[in-house]
Formats: sequence, structure tokens, C-alpha cells
Amino acid sequence: MSRIGKQPVVIPAGVEVKLEGNLLKFKKGNLAKELDIKANVNVEIKDNHIIFSPKGEDRQSRAYWGTYRALTQNIVLGITEGFSKTLEINGVGYKATLKGKVLELSLGFSHPINYAIPEGIEIAVDKNNVIVKGSDKQVVGQVAAQIREFRPPEPYKGKGVKYIDERIIRKAGKTSKK
Repeated sequence: MSRIGKQPVVIPAGVEVKLEGNLLKFKKGNLAKELDIKANVNVEIKDNHIIFSPKGEDRQSRAYWGTYRALTQNIVLGITEGFSKTLEINGVGYKATLKGKVLELSLGFSHPINYAIPEGIEIAVDKNNVIVKGSDKQVVGQVAAQIREFRPPEPYKGKGVKYIDERIIRKAGKTSKK
């Protein structure tokens, strides 16, 4: 029994949900999202709730049950509140600036790194913090991971790009022999 799958997804006010064949369509204002359930689970829309149930009793059906419920919850949260991740830039001379739809990062290389911001993502720069916002949880996480990948934090001085809540385990440097 899936603990996640058996919980209904609450549809907030202002969000329209339609079930057309195997497509769940969500709409709020000018934001529209779709989820293809590929006939792996049964979906019912009742009284501002989306209820999922497995197609069969096999392992694969139960796995899809929780997965599609979680994906639906993320879409509903994304179009109502949105998702965000905050990255922190540490290091002397390390900085980020926003130039239109391009994030320019100076991370100690001989050249600046220009990162083109994907469609549907907003990036804000506040001193040494880069805030990535969007309505799709997967895309927000992917963009934050790509920015972090340019200069991951190193364990000796802690320089680099890290998530704001990430803890870097520091190492001791070289010791002299006497």
C-alpha cells in the first residue's frame, strides 16, 4: 500500500484540472502544464481532489501509483506557489551578474562564464546569492545543479558555488614535518 499514492491531491482555487484520455491538464492563468499518465494508474477527479489508484496489484502498478501522485502534487504546487533554490558563491573575486537573459559568473577562471537562462526560469542575484525560481521542480533543480557544476565547493577553503543549506566538510591542509 503506497502511503504517498493513497493521499488525494487537493486542487486549490483558481486551478483548472481536466482529464483527457491519459493526459492530466492543469491551468492557472497563463500557466498550463500537462502530465501524461500513460494508462499506468486510475485517476478520478472529485470535489476538488484528484484521487489515484493502481491499475493492478503488481509491483510496477504500485510504483507508478505513488510516482504519478507525487508528480501531480509537484505540478499543482509549481503553478500555485512555484519552486526556488538558492545558491551561494564563496571566494575572493567570485561574483554573479545578470545581463538580460544571461547569467554571467566570474569564478576564478581566465574568462567569465555566460549561462543562458532557460525558458520558464527566473534568476535573481543578491550580493553573493543566486536565486533560481520556476514552476517546474525538475527544471529548477537542473538549472541550479548546472550552475553549481561550474565551480563546485572545494573542501580546503570552501570556495565555489554551493546550495545555501549545503554543508561542506572541511579538510585540514598540509602540515609541516618537524
